[in-house]
Amino acid sequence: MKRKFLAQFSVFDLLIIAFSAAIGIAVKPVLSSLSHLITGPFMIPGGSFAGGLYMLFIILGAGIVQKRGAATLICFVQAILVVISGVYGTHGAASFLTYTLPGVVVDILWLIMRHRGCCLWCCFFGCIAANLTGAFLVNVIFFRLPAVPLLLSLALAAFSGGIGGIISWNILKRVRKQLENDE
Repeated sequence: MKRKFLAQFSVFDLLIIAFSAAIGIAVKPVLSSLSHLITGPFMIPGGSFAGGLYMLFIILGAGIVQKRGAATLICFVQAILVVISGVYGTHGAASFLTYTLPGVVVDILWLIMRHRGCCLWCCFFGCIAANLTGAFLVNVIFFRLPAVPLLLSLALAAFSGGIGGIISWNILKRVRKQLENDE
Protein backbone atom coordinates (compact mmCIF):
# COMPACT_ATOMS: atom_id res chain seq x y z
CA MET A 1 0.00 0.00 0.00
CA LYS A 2 2.83 2.39 0.83
CA ARG A 3 4.43 1.70 -2.54
CA LYS A 4 1.19 2.39 -4.38
CA PHE A 5 0.75 5.65 -2.49
CA LEU A 6 4.27 6.90 -3.21
CA ALA A 7 4.19 5.57 -6.80
CA GLN A 8 1.62 8.21 -7.75
CA PHE A 9 4.23 10.94 -7.19
CA SER A 10 6.88 11.74 -9.79
CA VAL A 11 10.41 12.74 -8.82
CA PHE A 12 9.42 16.36 -9.53
CA ASP A 13 6.41 15.97 -7.19
CA LEU A 14 8.62 14.55 -4.43
CA LEU A 15 11.09 17.41 -4.85
CA ILE A 16 8.26 19.94 -4.54
CA ILE A 17 6.98 18.11 -1.45
CA ALA A 18 10.44 18.08 0.15
CA PHE A 19 11.09 21.72 -0.73
CA SER A 20 7.69 22.84 0.57
CA ALA A 21 8.22 20.96 3.82
CA ALA A 22 11.74 22.29 4.30
CA ILE A 23 10.94 25.92 3.51
CA GLY A 24 7.90 25.81 5.81
CA ILE A 25 10.08 24.59 8.68
CA ALA A 26 12.88 27.04 7.82
CA VAL A 27 10.64 30.12 7.94
CA LYS A 28 8.70 29.04 11.03
CA PRO A 29 11.15 30.45 13.63
CA VAL A 30 11.43 33.78 11.80
CA LEU A 31 7.67 34.16 11.33
CA SER A 32 6.98 33.06 14.90
CA SER A 33 9.42 35.61 16.30
CA LEU A 34 7.94 38.39 14.18
CA SER A 35 4.39 37.44 15.10
CA HIS A 36 5.25 37.42 18.81
CA LEU A 37 6.52 40.99 18.42
CA ILE A 38 3.19 41.98 16.88
CA THR A 39 0.84 39.98 19.09
CA GLY A 40 2.81 39.94 22.36
CA PRO A 41 1.85 43.41 23.64
CA PHE A 42 -1.82 42.47 23.20
CA MET A 43 -1.36 39.13 25.01
CA ILE A 44 -2.59 37.28 21.93
CA PRO A 45 -1.13 33.84 21.16
CA GLY A 46 1.49 34.52 18.48
CA GLY A 47 1.81 30.92 17.32
CA SER A 48 -1.78 30.86 16.09
CA PHE A 49 -1.11 33.97 14.04
CA ALA A 50 2.22 32.78 12.63
CA GLY A 51 0.75 29.38 11.76
CA GLY A 52 -1.32 30.65 8.86
CA LEU A 53 1.74 32.25 7.36
CA TYR A 54 3.95 29.17 7.39
CA MET A 55 1.14 26.69 6.73
CA LEU A 56 0.75 28.36 3.35
CA PHE A 57 3.73 26.27 2.22
CA ILE A 58 1.64 23.12 2.77
CA ILE A 59 -1.08 24.54 0.54
CA LEU A 60 1.46 25.81 -1.97
CA GLY A 61 3.24 22.46 -2.28
CA ALA A 62 0.04 20.44 -2.42
CA GLY A 63 -1.39 22.91 -4.94
CA ILE A 64 1.60 22.51 -7.24
CA VAL A 65 1.60 18.71 -6.99
CA GLN A 66 -2.22 18.41 -7.15
CA LYS A 67 -2.35 14.78 -6.08
CA ARG A 68 -4.29 13.22 -3.24
CA GLY A 69 -2.18 12.85 -0.12
CA ALA A 70 0.35 15.55 -1.06
CA ALA A 71 -0.54 17.78 1.91
CA THR A 72 -0.26 14.82 4.29
CA LEU A 73 3.10 13.87 2.83
CA ILE A 74 4.40 17.45 3.13
CA CYS A 75 3.34 17.57 6.78
CA PHE A 76 4.82 14.14 7.52
CA VAL A 77 8.15 15.26 6.05
CA GLN A 78 7.93 18.38 8.22
CA ALA A 79 7.39 16.22 11.28
CA ILE A 80 10.44 14.11 10.42
CA LEU A 81 12.54 17.24 9.88
CA VAL A 82 11.44 18.75 13.18
CA VAL A 83 12.00 15.58 15.20
CA ILE A 84 15.37 14.77 13.63
CA SER A 85 16.78 18.28 13.68
CA GLY A 86 15.25 19.45 16.95
CA VAL A 87 14.40 22.81 15.42
CA TYR A 88 11.95 25.32 16.81
CA GLY A 89 8.57 23.86 17.65
CA THR A 90 9.61 20.30 18.40
CA HIS A 91 7.56 18.43 20.95
CA GLY A 92 9.30 15.12 20.55
CA ALA A 93 7.29 12.23 19.18
CA ALA A 94 4.09 14.27 19.58
CA SER A 95 5.35 16.36 16.67
CA PHE A 96 4.31 13.53 14.35
CA LEU A 97 0.74 14.14 15.46
CA THR A 98 0.78 17.95 15.61
CA TYR A 99 2.61 18.36 12.31
CA THR A 100 0.99 15.58 10.25
CA LEU A 101 -2.69 16.02 11.12
CA PRO A 102 -3.03 19.48 9.51
CA GLY A 103 -2.04 17.89 6.18
CA VAL A 104 -4.48 15.02 6.69
CA VAL A 105 -7.26 17.55 7.34
CA VAL A 106 -6.36 19.51 4.18
CA ASP A 107 -6.42 16.32 2.10
CA ILE A 108 -9.78 15.29 3.57
CA LEU A 109 -11.24 18.77 3.05
CA TRP A 110 -10.06 18.87 -0.55
CA LEU A 111 -11.44 15.36 -1.12
CA ILE A 112 -14.84 16.51 0.17
CA MET A 113 -14.66 19.75 -1.85
CA ARG A 114 -13.36 17.83 -4.90
CA HIS A 115 -10.52 20.34 -5.17
CA ARG A 116 -6.74 20.10 -5.13
CA GLY A 117 -5.42 23.60 -4.68
CA CYS A 118 -7.03 24.65 -7.93
CA CYS A 119 -8.78 27.85 -6.87
CA LEU A 120 -8.82 30.61 -4.29
CA TRP A 121 -11.53 28.93 -2.22
CA CYS A 122 -9.82 25.59 -1.72
CA CYS A 123 -6.53 27.33 -0.86
CA PHE A 124 -8.35 29.70 1.51
CA PHE A 125 -10.30 26.99 3.33
CA GLY A 126 -7.41 24.52 3.18
CA CYS A 127 -5.03 26.87 4.95
CA ILE A 128 -7.70 27.78 7.52
CA ALA A 129 -8.31 24.07 8.18
CA ALA A 130 -4.58 23.35 8.49
CA ASN A 131 -3.96 26.22 10.88
CA LEU A 132 -7.06 25.51 12.98
CA THR A 133 -6.01 21.88 13.30
CA GLY A 134 -2.45 22.76 14.28
CA ALA A 135 -3.51 25.47 16.73
CA PHE A 136 -6.15 23.24 18.32
CA LEU A 137 -3.77 20.31 18.76
CA VAL A 138 -0.94 22.38 20.22
CA ASN A 139 -3.25 24.32 22.54
CA VAL A 140 -5.09 21.24 23.80
CA ILE A 141 -2.13 18.86 24.07
CA PHE A 142 0.57 21.19 25.38
CA PHE A 143 -0.90 24.44 26.67
CA ARG A 144 -4.24 23.10 27.92
CA LEU A 145 -5.87 26.49 27.50
CA PRO A 146 -9.25 27.24 29.07
CA ALA A 147 -12.20 27.72 26.72
CA VAL A 148 -12.06 31.50 26.18
CA PRO A 149 -8.33 31.77 25.40
CA LEU A 150 -8.63 28.64 23.24
CA LEU A 151 -11.45 30.23 21.23
CA LEU A 152 -9.42 33.43 20.85
CA SER A 153 -6.46 31.39 19.65
CA LEU A 154 -8.63 29.47 17.17
CA ALA A 155 -10.25 32.66 15.86
CA LEU A 156 -6.81 34.13 15.26
CA ALA A 157 -5.70 30.86 13.64
CA ALA A 158 -8.67 30.98 11.25
CA PHE A 159 -7.97 34.62 10.36
CA SER A 160 -4.27 33.97 9.80
CA GLY A 161 -5.01 30.76 7.89
CA GLY A 162 -7.30 32.68 5.56
CA ILE A 163 -4.54 35.20 4.86
CA GLY A 164 -2.08 32.35 4.26
CA GLY A 165 -4.54 30.69 1.88
CA ILE A 166 -4.97 33.88 -0.14
CA ILE A 167 -1.19 34.35 -0.33
CA SER A 168 -0.67 30.73 -1.37
CA TRP A 169 -3.30 31.04 -4.13
CA ASN A 170 -1.61 34.14 -5.53
CA ILE A 171 1.77 32.41 -5.51
CA LEU A 172 0.24 29.28 -7.07
CA LYS A 173 -1.19 31.28 -9.97
CA ARG A 174 2.26 32.69 -10.74
CA VAL A 175 4.02 29.34 -10.36
CA ARG A 176 1.54 27.63 -12.69
CA LYS A 177 1.91 30.38 -15.26
CA GLN A 178 5.68 30.01 -15.12
CA LEU A 179 5.49 26.20 -15.39
CA GLU A 180 3.20 26.53 -18.44
CA ASN A 181 5.61 28.99 -20.07
CA ASP A 182 8.54 26.61 -19.49
CA GLU A 183 6.76 23.76 -21.29
